[in-house]
Amino acid sequence: MATTRMKERFLKEITPALMQKFSYTSVMQVPKIEKVVINMGVGDAVQNSKVLDSAVSDMQLIAGQKPVITRAKKSIAGFKLRENMPIGVKVTLRGERMYYFLDKLFNITLPRVRDFHGVSTKAFDGRGNYTLGLKEQLIFPEIEYDQVDKVRGMDIVIVTTAKTDEESRELLTQLGMPFAK
Repeated sequence: MATTRMKERFLKEITPALMQKFSYTSVMQVPKIEKVVINMGVGDAVQNSKVLDSAVSDMQLIAGQKPVITRAKKSIAGFKLRENMPIGVKVTLRGERMYYFLDKLFNITLPRVRDFHGVSTKAFDGRGNYTLGLKEQLIFPEIEYDQVDKVRGMDIVIVTTAKTDEESRELLTQLGMPFAK
């Protein structure tokens, strides 16, 4: 399976390369990917609750895991939003599912984006985490174009144990993330 391939490659090739580049003394210092969080905001859910069901089914197809419905923390009259109303869905991936999703994202999904020249190298947060915004869910191979009611974007956050952005960038590059040149 693709996940074990990526994990084996991480242990055999990437770990020694990172240890040499950043001169770590222990294998435990090498940064790893902790989790991947996929978040899809569904602002239309305020007027129409059926929209949320389709977002949940899309997210479940993409992530391979049932998403959690996120709710509003406070009321905002300008958006006709009350506290505790459902406004989005999110999934946190760890372990095998995480590696499978990343493999699929790097090798299948991102190259399907129109006019794709690589992902930005500026989307790191200063603590080694990377955030990627996608404009549409149609780029994922599991989503059928005819079944989509509305095009929705999503955020993908890759959380690593790296201390700096440079370490995290090198880790993601070694794993196969297509950064812009």
